[in-house]
Parts: sequence; C-alpha cells; structure tokens
Amino acid sequence: MNFQKIRLAPGLYFVATPIGTARDITLRALDVLASAEMIAAEDTRSLRRLMEIHGVPLEGRRILAYHDHSGAGARGKILEALAQGQSVAYASEAGMPLIADPGYDLGRQAAEAGYSVTCAPGPSAVLTALTLAGLPTDAFFFAGFLPNASGARRTLIEALRNVPGTLVFYESPKRVAGCLADLADVLGGDRQAALCRELTKKFEETRRGTLAELAAAYLGATVKGEVVLLVDRAHSQTVKESDVEEALKRALETHSVRDAADLVSEMFSLPRRPIYQKALKLGKG
Repeated sequence: MNFQKIRLAPGLYFVATPIGTARDITLRALDVLASAEMIAAEDTRSLRRLMEIHGVPLEGRRILAYHDHSGAGARGKILEALAQGQSVAYASEAGMPLIADPGYDLGRQAAEAGYSVTCAPGPSAVLTALTLAGLPTDAFFFAGFLPNASGARRTLIEALRNVPGTLVFYESPKRVAGCLADLADVLGGDRQAALCRELTKKFEETRRGTLAELAAAYLGATVKGEVVLLVDRAHSQTVKESDVEEALKRALETHSVRDAADLVSEMFSLPRRPIYQKALKLGKG
C-alpha cells in the first residue's frame, strides 16, 4: 500500500489531486485521504475513483459534495465538523484546491473561525504549463477562464495588456479558436505564446508560436481535452535618441514646448519630464 493511516490533528486539509495521470498524487495526500474523519470533494465520483486506484478505503465514510451548486449548505456541514474537532479533507476535482476551484470561501471561513487550515500540495496545470511553454517564468499572472462573450473577453484582455509577466489562462476546447483570435487582435499577433493540452495524459501536446500563428493553426480546428493558454509579456522597443529629437523638432514647429513634450512622450511611451527638458533646450536653440 502507498498510504499510511495516521492520526490527523483537527482542522481543514486541502488535498491536491492529479490533473491527468493518477500516479502523480503525493504520498502525503493519500495519507490525508486515508485518515481524515470527513472527506469533501468538488467531484465525488472522480475522488472515489482515485481512492479506488490507490486502494484507499472509505471505511464507512461518505464523500460530501462541495462545489459551486452545493453552496453554503455543504460548507455549513464542513464547518460544523470542524467545530466538533474533526479532521476534514477537501479535494479539488483536479489540481490544486482554490485554483479555478470553489474552495476559496471554505478556506476563508474556516481560517476566520480559528480552525487550523493546511494543504497537501501537488499537481497544478498552471505550473506544469509554465514549465513546458518556453516562456519567461520569473513572473506570471493567472487569469483563470476568460469570459465566454467576445466583447467581454476582449475588454479583459485589454486590461491585461501591460501586465509585466507571462499571462496564463484556462480555456474550453470549444472556445480556443475564438480566444486565440481575440488575444492576437488585442495584444498583437507577434507576441509569443503557447497552447498546452491534456497535460500529463497520453495525448499531451504543447504548441508554441506567435499568437497570429496559433490563431491561424486552430481556426476551424477540433480541439479535445483540457487547455492552458500562455502569452508572453509585452516587450518595450528600444527608442533611439535621434528619433525622439527629430520628433520633437517637428512637433515644435506647430506646438508649444509643453504640448510638443506631451505629444512625443505619448508617441514613444516615454516619461514626460525628460522629454519636456529636451523640448525646452530645442525650443531655445
């Protein structure tokens, strides 16, 4: 057996579950599932199947469904169990709890009530995709699922345009083509990107290229499986001093020093103060 039955201290235990391959679960996660007095799960059937694969017995325990539709009722049962001094394990359907998962309110209320809250960490589609995408990993922003409607989706993408890190999205296979088209249109088709599909599973795939290339590749294509989209951050272009000076000279022919500085600083996305100082010198020349 890969698990040990141990005595768990009272409290809430978040348990990460595999995103594809069942053997990716950690030994500690199996220990918690085997030992917790109460078990809750986003998807009871998938957790029951996972426990069966690893031979973890329920021993009379039932798995409480805790998801977006079970709401406050299920959360109340869990908090009541915590109040009675029980150990409670909560497992996401796949990956880390609270990442595109309904566990946030549960964790917050348990912590606010003074109960112990801890985690048996494990697989994450976000981090796995970042590892495979070939994009910078020093900083990233996880935006979850983008809106279904193109208008709302484009508005959110525009708000993320200048985030100084790799953008990471979850996406439905049915919406991948439309999402890539909107990303390319709003952020620019030349941004580097990657599409990761079916991570850790038999048909795992990672495709890399510009947003324009990926949008063209998936236009009209049938996509299956879980998808993570990643987009590189915006990279500012190097601006030549001579270009700035030439633009200022032209602007000063028809604008005041102040207006010329405003125009050129906006044109090159540069700080206004040094542009204004340069405009003053050129204006006096």
